[in-house]
Amino acid sequence: MRRSTELSTEIISKQEMKVIIFQLKDEEYAIEVDYIQSIERMQPVTRIPRTFPFVTGVMNLRGVITPIIDLRKRFGIEEKEIDDATRILVISKGQLEMGMIVDGANDVIDIPIEKIEPPPEVIGGKEIDYLRGVVKLQNRLFTLLDLDKVIA
Repeated sequence: MRRSTELSTEIISKQEMKVIIFQLKDEEYAIEVDYIQSIERMQPVTRIPRTFPFVTGVMNLRGVITPIIDLRKRFGIEEKEIDDATRILVISKGQLEMGMIVDGANDVIDIPIEKIEPPPEVIGGKEIDYLRGVVKLQNRLFTLLDLDKVIA
């Protein structure tokens, strides 16, 4: 696992960032691919009482008990039935390993650093706290998440 300063230095020297694009409702989001351990189909999740509402529970992922959060609930987006496209992004950041339920994982792309713009100030929803920036790439527009704030 790389430390964030090493990653930042690498990003600056490369001038681009590799991200995974995933779907929540009608929007596309991105997280740096370096944090992604795996992408899993939806699996049974054991609920844990008295946790935050966005914490779905835990699952046994190849012998490791992994907490699972629902990003729709985390961002205040209405719930959706689980379907064949639903995925769990298993992330690792420092000592933390966890899964995030998303509507679907679309692809992995490289984005030029100069294409990352700060989130517009006119956005006032709950999501703004979790946004690292907005990326416009050809005909696509997606938001880059600040993973530290999503998992805080």
